[in-house]
Amino acid sequence: MAETDDASLVDRVTQRLITAVAVGEFLPGTRLPAERDLSPLLGVGRTTVRAALDDLATRGLIEKRRGRAGGTFVAEEWPASIVVGVDRWFEQRWSDLVDACTASSMLHSSLARLAAERRTDADIAVMRDRLASFHAADSGNPKQRADSLLHLSIIDAAHNTALRDILLEHERHLSLSAPAHPWGDRESHRRMESRAAREHDAIVAAIVTASPDEAAELARRHVQIDLELFTEAREFARRRAAAAQA
Repeated sequence: MAETDDASLVDRVTQRLITAVAVGEFLPGTRLPAERDLSPLLGVGRTTVRAALDDLATRGLIEKRRGRAGGTFVAEEWPASIVVGVDRWFEQRWSDLVDACTASSMLHSSLARLAAERRTDADIAVMRDRLASFHAADSGNPKQRADSLLHLSIIDAAHNTALRDILLEHERHLSLSAPAHPWGDRESHRRMESRAAREHDAIVAAIVTASPDEAAELARRHVQIDLELFTEAREFARRRAAAAQA
């Protein structure tokens, strides 16, 4: 990869993390995931993640602390210009975000339909295990990881490599463009997790009972949560920008 391409990727990851902080995916004062965890989350190498974090530290958006209780933490206060920039980012890319979320919902819908038609006993066992793990997972990042694993089990149960690859590549690009889980404060986390749990139960049940039309529609509506979350995140960014400029 050319040096300019490397720099562009670092810029994209930096902006992705700035947006995540600005809309509440990572709250002020909280510890960011380690580089080894951020790397697969963002679909980039650890060198790229490290360069992006160094950039954020220079800007004063994160703090690196040493010692046993050390790590990388979101700064409690950061420049108003960053908040305003995120608000502008949402305004400029809103149409693309809507299109991307629509594409995700249609792809998940198609894969859920195929899963209901093609799932095996082994697939059902994996989905039920992943569903139980989602219910048992702690709120926040553990719940989000369990959510991803459950969706992967549904995708795998469709037994269509071409659609699987298209969806995963699409979502990898989306994860570099916008927050994966812009759920804001802990109360918002709990509300969205509770809703996701109910919808996961219904989707898995439709797949297990070989009801392709129902599975497809449930999956389509479920993935539209992302657009609802982005709408809330956009409003959150607007409010913060207005407060910063007041």
